[in-house]
Amino acid sequence: MKRRSGHLRLGAFLYPSGHHIAAWRHPQSQADAGVQFRHYVKLAQTAEAAKFDLVFLADGVGTRGDDVEFLSRTAHSYVAQFEPITLLSALAAVTERIGLVGTASTSFNEPYHIARKFASLDHISGGRAGWNLVTSSSEHEAKNFNRDQHFDHAERYQRAEEFADVTAGLWDSWEDDAFVRDKQEGRFFHPDKRHVLDHKGRFFQVKGPLNVPRSPQGHPVVVQAGSSEAGRELAAKTAEVIFTAQQTLQDAVDFYADVKGRMQAYDRQPDDLKIMPGVFPIVGRSESEAREKFEELQSLVDPKVGLALVSGLTGGFDLSGYPLDGPIPPLPETNASKSRQVLTLDLARRENLTIRQLYLRIAGARGHWQLVGTAEQIVDQLEERFVNYGADGFNVMPPVLPTGLNDFIELVLPELRRRGLFREEYEGGTLRENLGLRRPAHRVHTVGYRP
Repeated sequence: MKRRSGHLRLGAFLYPSGHHIAAWRHPQSQADAGVQFRHYVKLAQTAEAAKFDLVFLADGVGTRGDDVEFLSRTAHSYVAQFEPITLLSALAAVTERIGLVGTASTSFNEPYHIARKFASLDHISGGRAGWNLVTSSSEHEAKNFNRDQHFDHAERYQRAEEFADVTAGLWDSWEDDAFVRDKQEGRFFHPDKRHVLDHKGRFFQVKGPLNVPRSPQGHPVVVQAGSSEAGRELAAKTAEVIFTAQQTLQDAVDFYADVKGRMQAYDRQPDDLKIMPGVFPIVGRSESEAREKFEELQSLVDPKVGLALVSGLTGGFDLSGYPLDGPIPPLPETNASKSRQVLTLDLARRENLTIRQLYLRIAGARGHWQLVGTAEQIVDQLEERFVNYGADGFNVMPPVLPTGLNDFIELVLPELRRRGLFREEYEGGTLRENLGLRRPAHRVHTVGYRP
């Protein structure tokens, strides 16, 4: 395959104090960042000035576990941070061009709610909204929504597929020019340009129409994070951006080819989807400076937090009875995230890591791609993955905020631009225009009955 040219895409993944598991303890972080609006304003405006495509917010609808001792030692358990749609709506008022992407689960929401909220955000922001479609994997989330246990893996992806179809149908409730608002004629909207979905399916019954006009982008951009077999198929059908995690160039190239190769079955073109793996960069003016920054963060990892992190990423299995300096034991498959469990266990086995070595290895990126070095070294690796069709861009995961984002902008972006790999100016005013995605034409959906 011919080596590619052009610009890669960049997202700024804003985890409150930073992505390293111990970031909140770092002297340069703001420990209460998750509930400090001005903190997010500064980050979003900084990323926009640097011409990032989007800011991205993760979310969960429950804290991660009942171990209060663990929860009290980490800021990575959704115990103290804003709900993303509320926060992104506020950020829309203090930014102008950058995309605003938030996470909302198909497991514990209804399609009408999600369609309405993200269409509203798209209007408020002038066409910059994106929905990160996820299926929750935590039993603790399920117990907040009238369930004793979570949907099983296959069922939650079946629910997610129907959810995505219904949401898209609701976004097309009205044609682009349906609302004439003709004061002289006395007609607010054109009746023939209103479309009622009337969906009756296995998981949802939704009549419609949506009580929000068709949004500036037609549909908000749909983002997805799943990399399991079911996740790949759902992404090929519905996603326009994928946030994913691969450790090696070959794995990235294989994933890229596999997902894009599935799109033809859904009458979609490869360019209709942008693959943007997570990357955790620690950049220094010298390699030794970068290593010093990394080791400073590593020294702050509480062993109890590290052990719980490994347990969570390997399927929720309790590893507390095993020696930290011993190997990962054989583990059964669980109902948690399949792709992240496989990735974490493969890493441990490939590098022959003990439990302690594994938690230190994933304390920063949590299974995503970790890069530590100078700007030139980091750009070499980003460029290699981009030009060899392993990625269309990257979701940047700063280790500590705000300093990690500032370092990336100050040191890495000039090198990307010097090599012609990143924009100097935004291409348009909407998230779709800047990502190079088509605006979907209105269509009349026939979701209809689904057994």
